[in-house]
Amino acid sequence: MNALSPEIAEIRQRAAEAQERLKHVSATATSPDGAVTATVNTAGALQELQFGSRADEMPRAALAAAVLATARRAQAQAAQQLTAIMAPVIGEHSDAMKFLEEQIPEPEVPEETAPPSPPQPQFFDAQDDSAPPARPAPPSRPARPAPDPTDDDYYGGGSILGRN
Repeated sequence: MNALSPEIAEIRQRAAEAQERLKHVSATATSPDGAVTATVNTAGALQELQFGSRADEMPRAALAAAVLATARRAQAQAAQQLTAIMAPVIGEHSDAMKFLEEQIPEPEVPEETAPPSPPQPQFFDAQDDSAPPARPAPPSRPARPAPDPTDDDYYGGGSILGRN
């Protein structure tokens, strides 16, 4: 039993160090365009969220997708830190490490795409055969018939309030 005491003391020491390091684990990720920065804790819970100037230009749906994708990337980083801290304590290839890795869900980290840029105006040469077809002209209004001077409603361009 005394022979195990130094080993137990060493395990306790590594466990205490790991416990202290785990208190300070966090991970931060930023979207490729800089619109979103997310920080998560050891458990992957969102701790801080910041928006860059690009966020103002994004539609809400794109911004929400960027927040989720960035938070997931931060969660993946936090999970990597967690396993790196625990490996020396429980053994890198041990059953305990396998169990720990199974308890950490593999976050879905979709590839982020930059928001589409606004369409640029296109100019075509009049001689260019690849130019898009011309738009049809809007229908013209039918011509107004000329006034009939024999019509009782015709006032000859004068006031409709009375004839002279």
